[in-house]
Amino acid sequence: MHVLALDTTTRDGSVALVNEHGVVEERRGDGALSHAERLPGELIALAEARGLSVGAIDVFAVAAGPGSFTGLRIGIATIQGLALTTGKKIVAVSALEALAQSADRAPGTLIASWMDARRHDVFAALYRVVDAPHFSPERLVEVEGAIVGDPGATLARWRHLREASVIFVGDGATLYADVIADHQAMRWEVLSEPPLLAGAIGRMAVARAQRGDTIDPAAVHPLYVRRPDVEIEREKKVGRTL
Repeated sequence: MHVLALDTTTRDGSVALVNEHGVVEERRGDGALSHAERLPGELIALAEARGLSVGAIDVFAVAAGPGSFTGLRIGIATIQGLALTTGKKIVAVSALEALAQSADRAPGTLIASWMDARRHDVFAALYRVVDAPHFSPERLVEVEGAIVGDPGATLARWRHLREASVIFVGDGATLYADVIADHQAMRWEVLSEPPLLAGAIGRMAVARAQRGDTIDPAAVHPLYVRRPDVEIEREKKVGRTL
């Protein structure tokens, strides 16, 4: 099985080619260009570098969010277009879950996925690792679903976990590492380097596709968590005219 995976939740993003044995190759995106400028070229170039045409891909995988609104729309549309053209299925996953899967630890460990949401906010979710196959949906139990908010307020809700072993992962965790450290929890750890996500997304897709858990291109929907700015501004304008 060949899976072509894409992450556009951050400026750089990443692409990966994955099979049932693991990640064949993973590449960071060119952050000097917008996602619209470099896609689907980066995906096609990766497949061709490994001697594959896009038509030889069995499943396409994409991060459905949360993340940059524009990046999500472009990434999902790109994968939908490739899947429609080739008649293949899609696996769409949460970027927060992909972060937790990539930071996998021993069963019982809590993993806090934090992504920079701008405006001094983070997208966050909390998972517990259990004894199940790596990258399978069963590997992580969701303790708290995707939210967006101030880092300090998020940690205040988690103060009951100060004695627990918690791994913080993602660019939001590194950005606000000082805020996490201020809580002086002895067993909390911040991973210093946010991982690329396309490889984890691809491995999650393999696990799901092997059990038939794929969807048609039209069924992919972005996971925004926070409402787009344009909607908020539109409501403000309407309110001012009433």
